[in-house]
Amino acid sequence: MASTNAPPSAGDPRTDVPTGESHGARIARHGRRIRLYMWAGLLVAVFALLVVLVSANTHAVKLDWAVGSTQASLDWIILAAAVLGWLLGITTAVVFRHRTRRPR
Repeated sequence: MASTNAPPSAGDPRTDVPTGESHGARIARHGRRIRLYMWAGLLVAVFALLVVLVSANTHAVKLDWAVGSTQASLDWIILAAAVLGWLLGITTAVVFRHRTRRPR
């Protein structure tokens, strides 16, 4: 009587099944890697563009307020406006989510 723990012979159909990842899984893995490299390249390009824009907009400009005016560097004005807009967007999303949530 043969042992059930014996390794399969060379002609056994169970040995024809590939052990490892399938061709489709390999293609998907490489596709994910390519997308990650593309996102990394895009991030570097956006950062380089940001550096160029900041270095080109360092001169001072006049800001007129309702009660007066001030001088400020254009890159700091743009940065402050972006941060303020980002914070207002987050606050708006939180308020809307709070007011439209499902009642308990």
